[in-house]
Amino acid sequence: MTHRRLRNALSILAAAGLAAVLASAPVSAIETTAREAFLVDATTGRVLLDKNSDVSMPPASMSKIMTTYMVFERLKDGRLSLDDELPVSEKAWRMGGSKMFVEVGKTVRVEDLLRGVIVQSGNDACIVLAEGLGGTEEAFAEEMNRKAREIGLTGSSFANATGWPDPNQRMTARDLATLAKRIIEDFPEYYHYYAETEFTYGGIRQMNRNPLLYKSLGADGLKTGHTEEAGYGLTASVVQGERRIILVLNGLDSRKARGEESARLIGWAMREYDNYTLFKPGETVDQAPVWLGEAANVPLVMPEGATVTLSRKARRDMRVKVVYDAPIPAPLRAGQEVAKLVVAAPGEEPLEFPLMAGADVERLGIFGRITASLEYLVFGAQ
Repeated sequence: MTHRRLRNALSILAAAGLAAVLASAPVSAIETTAREAFLVDATTGRVLLDKNSDVSMPPASMSKIMTTYMVFERLKDGRLSLDDELPVSEKAWRMGGSKMFVEVGKTVRVEDLLRGVIVQSGNDACIVLAEGLGGTEEAFAEEMNRKAREIGLTGSSFANATGWPDPNQRMTARDLATLAKRIIEDFPEYYHYYAETEFTYGGIRQMNRNPLLYKSLGADGLKTGHTEEAGYGLTASVVQGERRIILVLNGLDSRKARGEESARLIGWAMREYDNYTLFKPGETVDQAPVWLGEAANVPLVMPEGATVTLSRKARRDMRVKVVYDAPIPAPLRAGQEVAKLVVAAPGEEPLEFPLMAGADVERLGIFGRITASLEYLVFGAQ
């Protein structure tokens, strides 16, 4: 790439106020009182806070998100409907902890059970669903384990559908964030249940324990958890404008701390960082010279586009360059990776995006190659 082209590319990006950082770049130095924490921009994957995110931990009721994933999947593929009714066993009725208060021997609609799990955190509702879909809670937990591996939850294992304390009921904060993102993206038609603040069943009205739903932050889910071993935890999702932030906290010492710390971290992420679009999908970044090709240049295209998360401070000092060995030899095929866009900012590792050939460029015939070679020897690179 000529110096002029590089300067033009930089000036265009700078004028647009664009910047980028690597999703795995060093995490900003913000402290949290949580034992485990993971804060990530859902669009770009940029990690904004990571504290013990890969440590195996008791997830308590946050593991109910996996239970609902299993139900949503059956609803989506037609094996189950919201109006189906499932029977309440004595085991479900006797289950302790948070309850929806289902009655033994009766049947309950799947939609009511889902709201009982999501809004009321009902352990009894979880068992009704597990037994109805898996035969037994143990068999359903095995299905949860298989699905967890399938969707990339590498640090999770399930022994039950409720999050009840068990040495084999473990998740990581990173896995909970991954699961939350999958719930949001895979089941948009059912995700709205996570934003409900209350549900009444059997004349008993219960409120959602997610503290962010009651603040003006744009929260639309997901799930709290608490046991003596786990402490107080929260898996949350917040949308402001076109940005979605997913936060996982665990190991806090009180419900009050959970509410205050989650709101503080979400506010910091939205205030200090923003998302910037460098290029839209299919947009041409530059033109690169071609060696011995039927066309003198080939467009360099960003196939997937590039949206990145950047601190507002680092945005001002970003650097952008297109990197390739010039000229690029023909033949070329559209979609072939031929270059990369490198973006860097102070305190951040460089971010690289692949650039593809935007068109086929055939190689010149023998006489054309001879002529081009002679011109190069006489006149040099043009």
